[in-house]
Amino acid sequence: MSQAVAEKKPRLTTSAMIASIASEGQRTKAAPFGKALVEYAASRPEVVGMTADLAKYTDLHLFAQAYPERFFQMGMAEQLLMGAAGGLAKEGRVPFATTYAVFGTRRAYDFIHQVIAEENLNVKICCALPGLTTGYGPSHQATEDLAMMRGVPGLTIVDPCDALDIEQAVPQIAEHPGPVYMRLLRGQVPLVLDEIEGYRFELGKAKMLREGADVLVISSGILTMRALEVAADLQRDNVGVAVLHCPTIKPLDEATIVAAVGARPRLVVVAENHSVVGGLGEAVASALLRHRVQPAGFQLAGLPDAFLDAGALPTLHDRYGISREVLGQRIRRWLAHD
Repeated sequence: MSQAVAEKKPRLTTSAMIASIASEGQRTKAAPFGKALVEYAASRPEVVGMTADLAKYTDLHLFAQAYPERFFQMGMAEQLLMGAAGGLAKEGRVPFATTYAVFGTRRAYDFIHQVIAEENLNVKICCALPGLTTGYGPSHQATEDLAMMRGVPGLTIVDPCDALDIEQAVPQIAEHPGPVYMRLLRGQVPLVLDEIEGYRFELGKAKMLREGADVLVISSGILTMRALEVAADLQRDNVGVAVLHCPTIKPLDEATIVAAVGARPRLVVVAENHSVVGGLGEAVASALLRHRVQPAGFQLAGLPDAFLDAGALPTLHDRYGISREVLGQRIRRWLAHD
């Protein structure tokens, strides 16, 4: 790289490892999860907030400030967090248990499986830093959480795209009977879905956000935001990209997916902020096979089956193919080879 080019690029500091996932100039809303939970809990005294020493970093500190008598700080013990949440649920409470996704899934998996899910307890597990939303390496990157949690019987799984999804998901998962695992976006969260006319989050439902004749992107989480950006970019090249947003990973809205894939022959790309092993991509592929629907082409745009590097988030998103620019390049290449 020449010195002139290097000087044009902003210098990335360690803060970029935990930078906002918002694109430059994108609208955001602060702490949508914490604010939505505070609002919902105002008329629901059975709702309690719990965390493993990460209230500030999951936006649960807003709940703690509003309802200190209903807030439980469990310390750095995720197994204890999940066990206690199960106990409170047995007593009629509706616990919202928050931590980082790597800790909530890897460290506390047996407690979620045996204490919460086996008894179908009404616990809402909301975990920050899903997938590649931090640059602090494999110890903090929950790139396999969906694969792990999809294997738990009876567990509902939600992967919201933006602040609007989170705000609307909170009351719905609270009122849904049984355990829920929701990937949590915290801090300054992008706001994009309010631009889609008539969009509303509905638990268990996939939503077509835009139509396109050449490519169908089936996506969840922040990759829906990227898919919408890529669709706008490709539209300028007269490539029509449809985007089907699947915020509920389990139970998957197979009927909507099958109908969208079967509507016309086009390249199908499943885009997700998760390993290509065991996430949305494999769930969609399984559904299409079982329903005997054959797409014109099928590709996975997820994270590799590998331990990812540490570094600045923009660099990592480019490296692993989920940035706006690189995702667009991948789709163009797949179209050219079909």
